[in-house]
Amino acid sequence: MMYQANENRYDNMNYNRCGNSGLKLPMVSLGLWHNFGSNASYENMKEMCFTAFDNGITHFDLANNYGPVNGAAEENFGRILNNEMLTYRDEMLISTKAGYDMWPGPYGDFGSKKYLVASLDQSLKRMNLDYVDIYYHHRPDTETPLEETMLALDGIVKSGKALYVGISNYNKEQTEAAMKILRDLKTPFIINQRKYSLFERNIEEDGLKQFAAENGCGIIAFCPLAQGILTDKYLHGIPEDSRIAKDGRFLKENDISKERLEQIGALNSIAAERGQSLAQMSLSWILKDDEVTSVLIGASKASQIRENVKIIGHTAFTEEELKRIEIACGRIL
Repeated sequence: MMYQANENRYDNMNYNRCGNSGLKLPMVSLGLWHNFGSNASYENMKEMCFTAFDNGITHFDLANNYGPVNGAAEENFGRILNNEMLTYRDEMLISTKAGYDMWPGPYGDFGSKKYLVASLDQSLKRMNLDYVDIYYHHRPDTETPLEETMLALDGIVKSGKALYVGISNYNKEQTEAAMKILRDLKTPFIINQRKYSLFERNIEEDGLKQFAAENGCGIIAFCPLAQGILTDKYLHGIPEDSRIAKDGRFLKENDISKERLEQIGALNSIAAERGQSLAQMSLSWILKDDEVTSVLIGASKASQIRENVKIIGHTAFTEEELKRIEIACGRIL
């Protein structure tokens, strides 16, 4: 039977305007970096997509190299979309990216116009789409002129293959330079995707967070739970089904130090006093000051999505809570 969305799906989600654009993003978005590859359960992927959409998560974030193997997440999402959810395409915000190694040879990586245009064509074919809503350059490329990369994004919008463009992993100075080129071109540049969590504060330290807020650029945060460290999963050590035990590429055993365990234990106590899980509080903290448009969650099962969306309406913190969080994170001695 074809999927039918929950008719009350918009009742509880909040949507934030993305920079100065007309586009609104759900406060919680679903990232398909993990658990949508060729080694994942198709039925579980479907359930996660359905659960997300049923709870007001309209934004599904991909990249050309999400897998394993490269391209698998786009293929799987495209299959779900076209077989089950196509009725709702105009209610959905679909983004993808290019910038990392995708195919052999000199044209399958970084930021040349040839790579960005070819990669998007491949992505659209994998997802069986005419266009994506947001197309990102996934990382800065110091060897390709920034003008070439930004002109490629501009041309892609003019071709109708993307509605808006974004950048990912660009620092404040790189963002400012990209923004100037794109705004001179009248290209709808609206967003930067950066890593941000209680344990990863680079967007504050390099000034990007404040700059983006002051200059009409949205921010979407990835790895908000520090690859699962900011959940209850590691409170008592490393479980056998954890990402560290199963993979170890992005999160390693030495990331869970004695000091880190003490920190997440202290943060977990603060979360419990707020009536939240550690994961919920960590997501709420990112959205506390309205300077981050949306937070990207990853999930391995639908129940995690249902728990994460419970943060809506619970992103305010007292000054005392914020101070205790900074102490727990080792940022105030």
